[in-house]
Parts: sequence; C-alpha cells; structure tokens
Amino acid sequence: MPVSRTERLLNLLIALLNTKYGLRRSELRLKVYHDTSGNDVAFGRMFERDKNDLRQFGFDVETVTDHGWSEDDPATTRYRIGKESNRLPDVQLSPGEWTVLLLASQLWERAALGTAAANALRKLQASGTLADIELPVGVQPRIRPAGQAFDDLVAAMHAQHPVSFSYLAGTTGKEELRTVEPWGLGSRFGQWYLTGFDRSRQAPRHFRLSRFTGAVSVLDKETYTPPPNFNIREELGKLPELPLRTAVVDVREGRLLGLRRRALRAPASTAGAPDGGDERLQVDFRDVEVLAEELASYGPDAVAREPQELVAAVRNRLQSAAAFCAAPAPDYRFADSPAGRQTRKRTSEDQLKRMLQLVPFLVHNQGLHIEDVAARFGITPGELENDLRILICSGLPEGYPDDLLDINWEEGHVYITQDLDLTRPVRFTVDEACALLTGLETLNGLPELAEGGALESVTLKLMAAAGEEGLRAASLAGPEVGPADSAVLEVVRNAIRDRAQLRLVYFSAQRDQVSERDVDPLRLYSLDNTWYVEAYCHSADGLRNFRLDRIQEVRPNGLPAATPIRPEEGFPAKLFTPNDDDTLVLVHLTRQGAGLADDYYAERVAHLPDGGLVAEIRFGNTTWLPMFVAQHGGKARILEPSELAAAARSWIEAALARYGS
Repeated sequence: MPVSRTERLLNLLIALLNTKYGLRRSELRLKVYHDTSGNDVAFGRMFERDKNDLRQFGFDVETVTDHGWSEDDPATTRYRIGKESNRLPDVQLSPGEWTVLLLASQLWERAALGTAAANALRKLQASGTLADIELPVGVQPRIRPAGQAFDDLVAAMHAQHPVSFSYLAGTTGKEELRTVEPWGLGSRFGQWYLTGFDRSRQAPRHFRLSRFTGAVSVLDKETYTPPPNFNIREELGKLPELPLRTAVVDVREGRLLGLRRRALRAPASTAGAPDGGDERLQVDFRDVEVLAEELASYGPDAVAREPQELVAAVRNRLQSAAAFCAAPAPDYRFADSPAGRQTRKRTSEDQLKRMLQLVPFLVHNQGLHIEDVAARFGITPGELENDLRILICSGLPEGYPDDLLDINWEEGHVYITQDLDLTRPVRFTVDEACALLTGLETLNGLPELAEGGALESVTLKLMAAAGEEGLRAASLAGPEVGPADSAVLEVVRNAIRDRAQLRLVYFSAQRDQVSERDVDPLRLYSLDNTWYVEAYCHSADGLRNFRLDRIQEVRPNGLPAATPIRPEEGFPAKLFTPNDDDTLVLVHLTRQGAGLADDYYAERVAHLPDGGLVAEIRFGNTTWLPMFVAQHGGKARILEPSELAAAARSWIEAALARYGS
C-alpha cells in the first residue's frame, strides 16, 4: 500500500466520521479520490477495497439508503461511520493501577506480544497522561516466549487459521507432521504448550513447543472455530506432572559442581564401570529433553549412561550441533544502521494504525519533544516527521484550512490544535487485549501485588474496555513468576531499600566454581520464574547479575553500599551488562533459534533467506560459548572469532567421542 493510499484512507476515514447524513459515492469519488477518469468499474473496485480496509481497522462503515430505494443504486446510497465506532472507552487509572499496568505491559520482553502491549499502553495514555509512578523494588518480572514458533502460533490462533509443523512425538520418539487448529498457548512445568485440535488424530492434543523440529506454517486459506469459553490455564492444569525418574551420569572428577549439588553417588554396579577419571552419579529428573539440553552443554565433562532415551537425546543434540557447525557459512549483510532487536518490515498498514494512535496521543500529551514522541512509538524522529506531514495534509474533503488536522512542531515540541474527532484511539485488538490481560493474570503470582487492590481493579477496568476481545485472553497463559526462595529475595530487597552491602557465597555455572564476594545490590528482576539481582560487585569492580537460586549464602556484612553507580535507565533490567572489554561475536542462528538474538541483546542482525539470521553479540566471558553451542543442538553456531568457532567444534567432537560417535 503506497503512501498515497495511506493518505487517501485517512482522508476517507475523516470524511466518513464527520458526516451526519452520509456521503454518496459520487461525492467521495470527486472530493476524496479526486477521480475524474470516468472509469466506474475501476473506481468501484478501489472504493470497495478501501471500505474493507477500514472495516479491518475496526470501523463500521454504515450504508444509508433513501426510503424506498435499493442500496445497489449508487446514486441514492450514502456512507458514514458513527463517531463512537470502534472507539476505546475512556479508562481512568490511579497511580497504583498505572504501576501494575506498566509492569504487565513490560512482561513480554520481546516477540509480537511485546509490541502489542506497547500499542495498548499508548492507547490508554491517549485518553489521559501517564501518571508519575515509581516501580516497586524487586518487582520487575518478564516472560520469555518460546521463539519464533510462539509468535507464529499466536498470530494464527487470533486469526483462527490452522497450522502445520514437524513434531518430535514424546511417546514414540519419531518426527511427524501435524496439522492443528490452535486453541490456546500456555506455560506449564517450565515449558510452553500448544493446545488444539489435531486433525490427523481427530482429537484435542497438547504439543510442547520445545519438541517442534521445524518452522510453523500457517494455513491462511483455511479457518476454524475454537470451542466456546476455552481457557488454556484450566486445560493445562489438568496435565499431570511427569513422573520423577533417575538418570545415571558419568561426570569428570572435580567438575560440574552445580550438577553435583543435586546428585547422589550411584551404586558401583550401575551400568558397568565408569571410565577412568569419572565419577558415576544418579540425577533425578522429570523431562528427558530438559536434562538432555543440560548434559549436552557439559560436552565431554558428562556422559549420560541411563536411560537409553536420555542417551539418544543427548547424542542427537550433539550430532545436530556438529552438523550445523560443519555447514558452509552463509552469505549475509548487515543493514546500514545497527538493529538491536528483530523487527518486522514496516508497512503502510502499520503507518495508518500508528497515525490513529498518534493523533489522540498528541491531543492528550501536548508539547512533548519530537524525540520523546518517536521513542514512545518505537520509530525514528524522521519517520515521525513523515507521519506528521501526511497528517497535516489530511482533513475534510474540499474543506477550509480549519477543516484540516492542525499540527505543528516548532523547536522540536509537538502540538495539535485541530483533531477532527480523532481524539480517542480505536479499541484494543485481540493481541493487545491478550498481552495486557495475560500479563495482569501472571502478576497474581507476586504476593506484594496480589495483596493490593490495584491489580484486581485495573483488570476489571481493562476487561470492560476490551469487550469481546478481552474474553479471548483466556487463550493465553503465562508462566509462574513468583520467586522460589522468598527468604533470599527478602534479604536482598531489604538491602536495596537500606542501601546496605551484602556478602554472597555464590556458585558461578560458567566458571564452575564457588566464590565469596561483597556486593552493593541495586535492583531485583526476573525472567520467567528465575530471579536475579543486579549489583555492583567489589571483586569484579563492575556491575554484575546474580541468580538468586545460585546464591548459597547471603547476609549483610555491616557496611553501607559504597558505589555511586546506579543501574542503567530503562525498564525492564537487562540480563547482561555491556562493558568496553567485551568480545564481539558473530553468531549464526537458525529460524528456530532466531529468538536468541533478542535474549542476548544483539547489536546488529542480518536476516537470511531461510528465516535464520547472523547476529553480532557482545559477550563479557567467552569461555562458556562452546557450552552455548552444544546446548542449543543445531540452532546456533559461532562464525567469528574463528578461534571461538574452533573451540566450539572441538568441544562438541570431544563430547561425541565419549558417546562413540
């Protein structure tokens, strides 16, 4: 859709909103389309397409006919859009409700729902100014969706299109092609599940996203009807937890302290004798794939011996990683400008949607600097100025200057004085309603929020504002975000509040060692149900992130926090803090692993024809990167520096040698 069409649709919308009795097609043709070609057929097709586009944006284009005449007669048929058509109801929020809502909108760290949540928040801000709020200490939870498959499934589910994908069946261990009508997506037992109607089995089934072995294909020519009142959280609640089982693992002596913490020494008769220099351990587990991912990352330091399905799962993951590392390097080219997070190519449909948010946002937030407005909308100042130039040329057909949108941005500050009834944003889309309402439901797992009334009251207000779209939020369910060890979290939170220093006994999985260190805790945050504290570490003389479940001991050391360093501005907190001496690494990711570029805050990405990408990522510690490549089993490899790529290949080859491969 070229820019001229964007402008035409905007003018058509304004014309239909600002007519009481409706406008005939001939009037619209002359005044909005400026079409004097005389080709009635071509114009009729264009007009019908434009009406359908407006309806897709949610505006109800009404057809009005004179009494006794048929609407098939263009001479007597008029068109209009009611002023209340598809408008978001006013939602008045208290500072406490804004706090909860901001937390909910920031839950989706990345993926399509992150964009949808930001759009929904802007729509709410367009009906009033965001209150000045202070986020509570220790409440910065985030959800990490399961890669590209998650985005594809959400889009198909909301559009009610079936999907097909290759799937590794848990019962048979075989890869099969499945065609499914997606009903809901949710997290359970630390894994993301799709629930839907399996057409080949002719029955409802659950599918774990980590078992998807290929890209999701959306069958956009077909539709389906989901069951009424479907609730994914209730459905997944019926899933029984996998039984506790025991694995036999040989571990090199003195290595893998984290694994040893939860293991027992195996009887001498178990699965034969271990190799020289190995110690045989028993490890409890529930999920084969989860343990296989962990053991694959350990490379030659650990070998699975029993059960055989675990042995096969580790071997398959290592073989896939070795094959990917041996494949030819792709041709790639980075964009001229750095691109941190993956972004879908913007279209003119995106531009028009943005304009419909932009006008009411400016009405209620007069005088903001153009850079601040652009940042709120996730675009560049140049893109925003292009939007504004289109807007100031839009208005009533053949109207006077006062009948045009009046926007000016003198000295960088944006003001709007003529809005032509575009003062309220359009209603939430399904994605936007689901992103916010699912986020609010997820926050119920945080005691300090669930105990207050703001979470309940803002949920009720948004449900009322979202209408039918809000009812479909039951098709999504996030993971539990409550901390596993509330005692450690409470000690850290008190130290942040009191500006006190802490002494930690901490296990570093990357270095495979336990150390003591003094830290100034700065803020707490989480990723799914894993909680971190960002702190100034006096041993490392810099900012570091510590997982709470790896803190073996924590206590105040009696000293006040001494560092003047504060966390970087912005929310949510980043899992990795960049430093000047970091190593710049080129990582090749498949389509299934492309989400890792967001997880590790890639500075630049180059998209590949197969849906994969090459990402430029900074790493402070590169010694664990061979583990990273092995863990992801053919979804990631190192391209540069060459010595790191060689180290990863050697790590994987040494691991496969221990499996006889």
